[in-house]
Amino acid sequence: MISAIVLAAGESKRMGQVKLLLPWQGKTILERVLDALLNSQVDEVILVLGHEAERIREKVPTQKIKVVINPDYKKGMSTSIRRGLLALDEKAQGFMVVLGDQPKIGKETLNRLISEFQRVYPEKNIVLPAYHGFRGHPVLFSVKYLEEALRLEGDVGCRQILADHPEDILTVPVNTDAVLFDIDTPEDYRENLKRKSSGEPA
Repeated sequence: MISAIVLAAGESKRMGQVKLLLPWQGKTILERVLDALLNSQVDEVILVLGHEAERIREKVPTQKIKVVINPDYKKGMSTSIRRGLLALDEKAQGFMVVLGDQPKIGKETLNRLISEFQRVYPEKNIVLPAYHGFRGHPVLFSVKYLEEALRLEGDVGCRQILADHPEDILTVPVNTDAVLFDIDTPEDYRENLKRKSSGEPA
């Protein structure tokens, strides 16, 4: 069983408004992310909200999703990862850390990461995508790293785990640059709307 933890609790400070609710191909950015997950081989989707949580819940359908609220979101991304992990199904074999502002990633990329994880587990316990040698998101961890992830602090996500366990990482080449791009600023948003990512269906 693979669970996805969608990090969607941040304040969108650089955007100046709630970026996850910005329009994207007829829906919102966050809806596009959730749709890809729900149509993929992911077994459980956990959505971690914080800033403007009620407003997001009003705008984004969450019927098939486990929603958790992170009251400590101002203390950084690690607090959202922790909230998501605490909601993890006890049968989960792995957890995928997904950014809520990567609407260009399709189910094909998600399924590829899952199939590669299932192929190499337990010899390798971390699977991540790379486009032309550049590592991206999402990252899939086996529950071997559950306790380590629960101890993370600050706003660095799971970078520390990757740095501490390079021998346990399988890097999966993908044919889409969508894994490299998230949306933080108005410029990011405009640029990403204009350009179609290579390799991912529109």
